[in-house]
Amino acid sequence: MPNSNPQRREILGALLGASLASAIPAAAQTRSGGMLYRTLGRTGERVSAIGLGGYHMGVPEAERDAIKLVRTAVDQGITFLDNCWDYHDGKSEVWMGKALRDGYRRKVFLMTKFDGRTKQSTARQIDESLQRLQTDRVDLMQYHENIRMEDPDRFFAHDGPLEALLEAKKAGKIRYIGFTGHKDPAVHLRMLEVAEQNGFHFDAAQMPLNLLDAHFRSFARLVVPKLVAQGVGVLGMKPMAFGNLPQHGLATGTECLHYALNLPTSVVITGCDNMERLQQALEAARTFQPLTEAQLSALLAKTRNAALTGKLEPFKTTSQFDGTAQNLRWMG
Repeated sequence: MPNSNPQRREILGALLGASLASAIPAAAQTRSGGMLYRTLGRTGERVSAIGLGGYHMGVPEAERDAIKLVRTAVDQGITFLDNCWDYHDGKSEVWMGKALRDGYRRKVFLMTKFDGRTKQSTARQIDESLQRLQTDRVDLMQYHENIRMEDPDRFFAHDGPLEALLEAKKAGKIRYIGFTGHKDPAVHLRMLEVAEQNGFHFDAAQMPLNLLDAHFRSFARLVVPKLVAQGVGVLGMKPMAFGNLPQHGLATGTECLHYALNLPTSVVITGCDNMERLQQALEAARTFQPLTEAQLSALLAKTRNAALTGKLEPFKTTSQFDGTAQNLRWMG
């Protein structure tokens, strides 16, 4: 029987609590055409439940292909665009900025991230991102790679990033503030604790949410319920675990996206570096229906053994994805 293992039953119960019992309220979720739209936490912003990953904007060889990809995504209903100051040394932002000309900027909710750990480096990176993206305002600016237990302290320190963010917000350069991280849910939980100590409320938080995460250092089990309770927009990333789930035959791309959409996510951000990947993401949004307990249990059963070592989530268990660790100068 799929649920005969006590540990599996415990995981299933926790995820059902995070997804079915805490399902997106009907009033906060709508459909238009083939796209699903949800509300970003307590901001009230309506965004597409599928977001276009910014790193992959720099993967196509030709700039025109990246521009076509972004504009096709927007034309098909995707409104949430992800990016970061450091992706491909700024190329992802530059190409996205060009894609957002000709009226496309006003159609999207634009997010990017910064790596600065000081007020000065944060302010500089915000201005550089605005210049590259060819816009005077970013909708959501996020503290990138909250991956060390001291990163929350750096964020709230005197002359730290938050001071630059609040000044940028007052100047109209950014609208909302969030944080991201891919390493360990304990670091996200500490960020929320330190934020509460400082009387600060984040608008969004981003983390890996996939079928492997369900079993190993699980953001879905440990962090998502707290975000939902606090009204922080949940941004899922790496829904396919950097491609490892489909590549190892553990789940199809559509199953991966449906699992992440089944959680109380505001947006599931997925990397699309070609039209085939984009169409898969659009089809997943079009066909999504809440998973039944039996469907969820079957997916968890298929992925449990592969997940337990963390080997297929290298962003959690290696430094391969720790850009700020490999490039300390980014942090200022």
